[in-house]
Amino acid sequence: MASKNLPPRTGQQYSISCGDYEAVITELGSTMRKVTYKGRNVIVPLGPDDPITCCQGQLLIPFPNRIKDGKYTFEGKTYELPIDEHDRNNAIHGYGYRSFWNLETLTESSVTQTWRVPNMNGYPFDLLVTCTHELVEDGMHVTVSAYNNGDINAPWAMAIHPWLDNGFNGYGDEIDGHNAQCHLTVPADTHVTVDENLIPTGTESVDGTKYDLRQNPLLVDQPFDDAWTDLHHDADGTVTATFTRPDGLTVKVGGDETITSFQVCTGTGFPAFMHPAGTAVEPQTAYANAFNTGIDLVSIKPGETFTSKLFISASL
Repeated sequence: MASKNLPPRTGQQYSISCGDYEAVITELGSTMRKVTYKGRNVIVPLGPDDPITCCQGQLLIPFPNRIKDGKYTFEGKTYELPIDEHDRNNAIHGYGYRSFWNLETLTESSVTQTWRVPNMNGYPFDLLVTCTHELVEDGMHVTVSAYNNGDINAPWAMAIHPWLDNGFNGYGDEIDGHNAQCHLTVPADTHVTVDENLIPTGTESVDGTKYDLRQNPLLVDQPFDDAWTDLHHDADGTVTATFTRPDGLTVKVGGDETITSFQVCTGTGFPAFMHPAGTAVEPQTAYANAFNTGIDLVSIKPGETFTSKLFISASL
């Protein structure tokens, strides 16, 4: 068969820029494939045909993290989602990242895309999701809005999943040592405890534990694949986690008052081919299994919209 002039495996590529920032957003999943500041990688970059092994740069909707056994009950009705984390028997990270999104507008500094949730047995709710990635002088701003086009309430939670680049471009197990040279601040008083399948079992104070990331420690106490809550929001409602590399680049990631927790994953022990050279720092509106626990879960009424505003910035 003759070769064809095909688009990249991640679909159309939307390049945007402003000031010292450049980024590429893809058609697949409305994914941040690349974000740079003064030529340095802010997030671990991907090629246009690369497999996205750890959801790096992606939107996690209509739920982030895990749903135990892929089952949940919402307003008296039980739903069952496909299992896609088979070793732990969980549904994970929703479905927005698997789909190609429609382009609505593209400018030099911003791109807006939409995705209508398909009618799935496990999530039959009719949501139209709009995502705008915009670069301004202080970095990347991400606005995600979910409009309920249906006639019943819809459960909703979301996160962004940037893997913050540690600056070393390492491979495999050496990445753990590189991450250990980075500092991370997460302004949170509470750590979420989990079982062997990473399903929450409760919460605990971070006081006196390795989970106290309030004073900008080095990431020497890996592994981390954990959530933190009871966040310290600023007076304007925003909350910020700060990642500092040994080369002097400081990356801030966070969001507005809708952000109730952070997930941090160092990727420790991941197979080498799927271990991004950095640390995932994920602002989220709810942590794992919220569809079952109801903790921080949003219920969007018919005709209403729920919006979250998030950001990533860098400085030297």
